[in-house]
Formats: sequence, C-alpha cells, structure tokens
Amino acid sequence: MLVTTDYKDEAGDGFTVIASGPAPSGRTTVELRLPLLDLNDRQAALNRAHFRAQGITAFNLVSSPGSGKTALLERTLDEFAHAVKCAVLVGDLETDCDARRLRRPHAPVAQITTGSSCHLDAAMVAGGANALDLEGVRLLFVENVGNLVCPAAFDLGEAVRVVLLSAAEGEDKPLKYPPIFKSAQVVVVTKLDLVEPLGFDLATALDNIRRIAPQAKILTVSSRSGAGLSDWYAFLRTTLEAGA
Repeated sequence: MLVTTDYKDEAGDGFTVIASGPAPSGRTTVELRLPLLDLNDRQAALNRAHFRAQGITAFNLVSSPGSGKTALLERTLDEFAHAVKCAVLVGDLETDCDARRLRRPHAPVAQITTGSSCHLDAAMVAGGANALDLEGVRLLFVENVGNLVCPAAFDLGEAVRVVLLSAAEGEDKPLKYPPIFKSAQVVVVTKLDLVEPLGFDLATALDNIRRIAPQAKILTVSSRSGAGLSDWYAFLRTTLEAGA
C-alpha cells in the first residue's frame, strides 16, 4: 500500500513523502525562527544521532541529473541488499518514477517530492525516514535531487556523502562545481562503458577530482556492464564494518 504524507520544512516550503507501507499516526509541528541553515544543521544532527542509535549508516548520493544514481542503486539493491538490508529515500521535484524503479520486496523505498526545492534538506529526510519501516535496515541510501549546486550546503545527517560524475558530463565538472566535490567522502565516476564512445578523458577527470577533492576516495563503475561494482560493494561493507 502506498501512503502519501505532506510535510513542511523549516522555510515553510511543502514537500510530500510517498512510501510503501504505513505512515506514523501523529506529528508535532514546532515553529522556530532561526536561520535556515542553522535549523537544517540542528535537524541533521538529530538525524545522525537517530540513525546511529538504530545502527543505520546513511549515504547521501548527489550528482547532476542523469548521472546514474538510480541505475547504481538498482544494481546495489539487486546484488548487495539481499545480504545487507538497505532502504532508499529518493528526492525529485515531481513524480515517483525513480521510487517505482527502485521498489523491491526486500528494500523499503520512499519518494520525497520537493515541489520547487532543488535539493533535499534534513527535515525532508527526517519525514521520509519516519515514513519507512527501518527495522533491521543497516544502510540507508538518500538519492538527492539532481543538482551540483544547492545540495552542497545542506547536511542531511548522512555518514557519507557520495558525489557521482558520469562519463557523459565532461572531465571539467569538478573544476566548475568545486563545493560539492570538496564536500565528498567518495566520488564515483559512472557510465564507464561510455568512456571510449564519448571520448571521455578518464585520466584528466581523475586528476581534476584529486585536485579539487584530495580527501575523497575515487571509484569507477558501470551499472550497465557491472565493471567496478565489486569495489563499490566492498566500500559499502568496509564502511559498515567501520561504523561510519
């Protein structure tokens, strides 16, 4: 059964969570007149503590539209989530198309439709998480709205921020959008199968990532061919074992 729940974030903007399963029966609304990012950071800290208390490691996946976030999550749910229980929150301005692509019997999924907001914030993630049955979940993927600008400023309470860069986008994206790459713990170069057909200079892209985000672990994958996915899954296991 699909349950639709309406929420308002700290700025008063509305957003909707569409979840497969029952929603909580009660909500409390508290009005606080604080700067938006300060309020967001407070909620993010609550999210982080809540996830940690439940033994959940949250990953925030950020990229341009069409970089392959949903495709990577599809393969992950099919090949990894049977051994380690996963859940997904998906953010988009409209529709639940990606949530329908990702929905699996073994993985709870909720779509957050943000309306006019070009990013998720911590309150949206809290509302989405409350709409899911997280019993036994070890890993929560948050698929952020496709955007390389606004999500950089908003902590969602994640343990790990993953920035995706596809071979279809060009090697210079890290140089053009440095804040989001500087905030990443991991950068995943996707659509590895298109490197040669598109003339994508992988070496230059990797150099640009290292230049802007020397702190980030870099992975290269193709969700279509499966190349590099074993490294992605190994990273997920290592992160869970480390209790990030």
